[in-house]
Amino acid sequence: MSKAFFVLDDGRIFEGKSWGATGKTFGEAVFQTGMTGYQETLTDPSYHKQVVVMTAPHIGNTGVNTADNESSKIWVAGFVVRNPSTLTSNWRSENSLEAELIANNIIGIQSVDTRAITRHLRDRGSMRVGIFSGLDLSREEMVVEVRKIEAMSGAFLVADVSTSQPYVVPAIGERKFVVAALDLGIKAATPKALAERGVEVHVLPFNSTIEEITALNPHGVFISNGPGDPATMVDTIDLVRKVLLKEIPIFGICFGHQILGRALGFETYKLTFGHRGINQPVIDKNTGTVEITSHNHGFALKAPTDAQFSTVYGRGEVTHVSLNDGTVEGLQLLDRPAFSVQYHPEAAAGPHDAAYLFDSFIDLMSKKAPV
Repeated sequence: MSKAFFVLDDGRIFEGKSWGATGKTFGEAVFQTGMTGYQETLTDPSYHKQVVVMTAPHIGNTGVNTADNESSKIWVAGFVVRNPSTLTSNWRSENSLEAELIANNIIGIQSVDTRAITRHLRDRGSMRVGIFSGLDLSREEMVVEVRKIEAMSGAFLVADVSTSQPYVVPAIGERKFVVAALDLGIKAATPKALAERGVEVHVLPFNSTIEEITALNPHGVFISNGPGDPATMVDTIDLVRKVLLKEIPIFGICFGHQILGRALGFETYKLTFGHRGINQPVIDKNTGTVEITSHNHGFALKAPTDAQFSTVYGRGEVTHVSLNDGTVEGLQLLDRPAFSVQYHPEAAAGPHDAAYLFDSFIDLMSKKAPV
């Protein structure tokens, strides 16, 4: 087992051991606080170009399987753990985690102090990082290479993860609704959750036009999660504005929440270290209910949380707020059928406190006739 190095762009270096594929990889260093669900994290397209540090110390004990994949490949740029399991023990397992990383050429590092890394990122913020495994480079050479890569701010990554061709996920049982889902990095659990509610989901490329959407005569439009800086999504923001003008019901999550917010005229900003994990507390301002939710985002929306706001599409309000840092976690329009949340109601992996949001989308669509 060769040496490996986790090298941050501020010059901090953590030495560990090789794990997964060997070589070098680069991305944004982020930490994920979930104690389970590592396979869903690995295959979530929202983690494209990110090197994920797992805060739970013991990872890999349940192996991996095909059924739990959220996409067709592993998207993380690198994977960092303290103590990878040497034993795979689960009746659903089809492969060990390390074998899956090697098969997908994902470079990892083990035997590093992930708690120290996490505290460093919380203090200094997410930053560029490289993993160098089995290579003979000086510390100075590694830091120089890391500082050459692009930062996440200003990154346009959706074209890498979106489907190139439309496809359909049929409704389970009776078809009650048709939804056009804009794929900005959609997870497989999302159309499945809609299909279970009688929705036929047409998953469309990120650069679809309003004409292609309306040709489906949809009852609603879903805007998915995805990677990158929402400020770069100029064409998609314009598309959402056209959907708003047609008063087709809209439901956005994560990246889609940020894009809906920008379509309403709000700005987004880079969080210091983001929210990533399946244990994030969010309060529903209308009911006072606290939900434990699944998050994966490094950007957030600037919108007033203390009162209703006005837009060219009518009145709106912030509906959900993070209890950790006050970040806007949900909003809705009051005069048009549109709402969004910053988190993942499909909860793959994660708690199911927010599953009701799919039912809210169904209720919204049931009140509107197809376009």
